[in-house]
Amino acid sequence: MAGTGSLNTASRTATMNETITLETMPKAMAYLITKVEALEKALMEKSETPTAPADRWMNIDELKAYLPDHPAKATIYGWVSKREIPYHKGGKKLRFLQSDIDKWLSNGKRKSESELKDEADKYCETRKIG
Repeated sequence: MAGTGSLNTASRTATMNETITLETMPKAMAYLITKVEALEKALMEKSETPTAPADRWMNIDELKAYLPDHPAKATIYGWVSKREIPYHKGGKKLRFLQSDIDKWLSNGKRKSESELKDEADKYCETRKIG
């Protein structure tokens, strides 16, 4: 292991083997600017690439902690028995896929009064008797 430290030092020295003087300063600055620009470009490409959230499996305890109102286990078992919540069963174990739970949560959203009124108006417009 002692040899690796000297290799790292040697490789760093090999890339920076020149002593910077007033004469070599412009060359050194140009080198540093090029490196910084390459780093900026790599960071911009990395930040522009959307990363999908990793889907994960949860057991009932993890689901209980994940859900906003932290329901009791008995409540979750009730939802499972009534098939009100998406679940997977492997043997005796219940498993819940986070993406399924997220969809289930967003489908349970109650519409506001204005959303209901707009929906009713659109329905009435398409069903006019004339």
